[in-house]
Amino acid sequence: MAVTRLFKPTLDRLGITYPQYLVLHALWEQDGRSVRAIAERLALESSTVTPLLKRLEAAGLVTRARNPDDEREVEARLTAAGRALRGRCGRLAQELTERSGLSMDELGALNRHVQVLRDALARERP
Repeated sequence: MAVTRLFKPTLDRLGITYPQYLVLHALWEQDGRSVRAIAERLALESSTVTPLLKRLEAAGLVTRARNPDDEREVEARLTAAGRALRGRCGRLAQELTERSGLSMDELGALNRHVQVLRDALARERP
């Protein structure tokens, strides 16, 4: 919640929500990801990612299309506007680092520890 609060003024100016920013970030890392791949990258359900992509598509930031090799799979691609938005979001990571008092290495380690915790809690018990 604190990260969302920190990012909110900038994201409001850009016209996107924090969850939409995360989806865009996954596509900035690797454009042309499937809905399933985006969901896996963000540790979300595909059913959560789909409405986010629909809103991003309506805003002209991404396009969605069925994979011609597998009609069950939908791929998302950034539009020129979606790629350009990355530059306007560029300061968010720096602001997070400055406000946290942690280095990028420390934030990376913290993120990895939280992922280990998330994965451990998500595992089914025997």
